[in-house]
Amino acid sequence: MLRPHTRLLESSGYAVDTVMNGDDALELLEAESYDLVLLDEQMPGLRGIEVLERMRRRGRRVPVVMVTKSEADSTMHEAIGREVDDYIVKPTSPRQVLSVVTRLLAGPKLRHERIARDFTSGFGELRTRVGEAESWRDWTGIFGRLVSWELGLDSAGEPDLLEVLDTLRRDVRREFCNMVCARYPDWVREDAPPTRDAPPLSVDVLPEFFAPLLPAGEPVMLVVIDCLRLDQWRALAPMLDDYFEVDETLHASILPTATPFSRNAIFSGLFPDELERRRPGLYAAGEDEGYNMFEGELLQDHVRELAGRDIPTHYEKVFNNEQGRAMLQRLPGYLSSPSVTALVFGFVDLLTHGRSESRLILEVARDAGALRSLTVTWFERSAAFAALREASRRGVRVLLTSDHGSIHCNRPSTVFARRDATHNLRYKFGRDLRVEDPSTAFVVSDPADLRLPDRGYRNNYALCREDYYFVYPTKLREYQSRYRDSFFHGGISPEEMMLPVALLTPRA
Repeated sequence: MLRPHTRLLESSGYAVDTVMNGDDALELLEAESYDLVLLDEQMPGLRGIEVLERMRRRGRRVPVVMVTKSEADSTMHEAIGREVDDYIVKPTSPRQVLSVVTRLLAGPKLRHERIARDFTSGFGELRTRVGEAESWRDWTGIFGRLVSWELGLDSAGEPDLLEVLDTLRRDVRREFCNMVCARYPDWVREDAPPTRDAPPLSVDVLPEFFAPLLPAGEPVMLVVIDCLRLDQWRALAPMLDDYFEVDETLHASILPTATPFSRNAIFSGLFPDELERRRPGLYAAGEDEGYNMFEGELLQDHVRELAGRDIPTHYEKVFNNEQGRAMLQRLPGYLSSPSVTALVFGFVDLLTHGRSESRLILEVARDAGALRSLTVTWFERSAAFAALREASRRGVRVLLTSDHGSIHCNRPSTVFARRDATHNLRYKFGRDLRVEDPSTAFVVSDPADLRLPDRGYRNNYALCREDYYFVYPTKLREYQSRYRDSFFHGGISPEEMMLPVALLTPRA
């Protein structure tokens, strides 16, 4: 009865050894190395479940397919609980067995080959689309596909194709920056007529995506993960599939792509100049310490405006494990009655900044792929994931987003500035600012073009394009050696501006 199965497997290129009982199987596993075990549940002597248990106890991590005549849930649950990789109910055909074996042993290779083929065949078409892109919708399609290819090629272990992808990424950054520099003032100016191709900006996140959740009279949750790039989001999103149906779209961070501006804009629905008028002195000259102190109040006011009534709001920032544990203890109370709960998680931003300051973090986060992997590792055991699981368990809908991303910077841009200029390496505000190479930055003199508070006569506003970062001519070598190859934010690039907005609907 086994011979048709073994012949088909062998004719397909697999070497097959067969034994008739569990004791012989365990003895053979000690003597040889195997890629897969097809394990019958009913055998003379040891049952298949007992063989599996002894295999795992001895540290054998070889994939196992359980084959049984029993369709009882208890048998299937016991096998799955002991980490079988697949489950076949007899009678089964040789083709069915071959299909399972091929999926488990050749599946990853076949998927990787398909990713490489898709990239090779689609590369030219996407390059053409970059040259023809006009609207925000065009750029979301281009950048979304670029990120999907990056994740696929990274998982497939295709470094050569990733290098090819980098050449396209540079073109995407350049053309995207050209588009933003030409159109951003029209997107944001109070006196500019509405434009059809304007993207949803930070100020639109709550009105456009969160407000539809408010009239239901149920608890809802807003999660903002600081400095989460689109590729990082898509790497961790599969972990949510068991808990939510995920509906993803993209929004654009306002400029500068930095927390004091973009996250305040999300919670308030206001551009920085509007916020300054409502709270005079919030953006007074100086560094950004304290710029985000009022997010809870801004959220409460904004929710009242959107809903047309008072809704209880809860707001918490989580930057460490202790704060996360305390938040998780309070969260069930927040979600037990109609209210808005907003949670801000700062680990990814701390990780991104820490990479520039810590040699250890730099070693384990050498590039975007490594930074992405660290983000996934953090999320798996984070208070953020725990909070989302709690929301799913209680049937609470969630809107998840980020205030800005970050970009891997490798090229310095020399800027001439006075001592009172801001210190950020991707954007500068100050009197008589001048960038040595104008093609590396977006420089404006009218704050209305960026909807920033007016800092007075002769002030300029400069934002780095693509992967540039600002250096002073007097500290050129120091800045180059210290900050080259760092992740920054605050400037103009798709990695910083094009951000996920995901509606998470709990699964029944």
